[in-house]
Amino acid sequence: MNYNGRTFVSVQNTENGEVSSKTFFHYKQESNILTASYSGGEIVQGTLIGLVHEDGTLEFRYSHVNHKNQLRGGKCLSTPELLPDGRIRLHEKWQWQDAEGTKGLSIIEEVKA
Repeated sequence: MNYNGRTFVSVQNTENGEVSSKTFFHYKQESNILTASYSGGEIVQGTLIGLVHEDGTLEFRYSHVNHKNQLRGGKCLSTPELLPDGRIRLHEKWQWQDAEGTKGLSIIEEVKA
């Protein structure tokens, strides 16, 4: 599975998350290295970096600045699901790695071209 050039949007998130349906992720992949930039909604600007495993799962760290001018960050494990129309849906298990330390679940889906 290759994520290079794909754009994703959040479709579901737990209450303690800051990503919303207004947050778009722009993925790039070189070999097994994944990077992305994201923004929208509560997020002013964010980046992530991680690994694409052989089974297509993602393991990454993320950090962003929100509209409260706070620097937030955490870690995430994402499991892909291939949708009937060929798009990718990612089921994410994440955890803040700041003072909050809480965990959450989210789903992002590839935006139709």
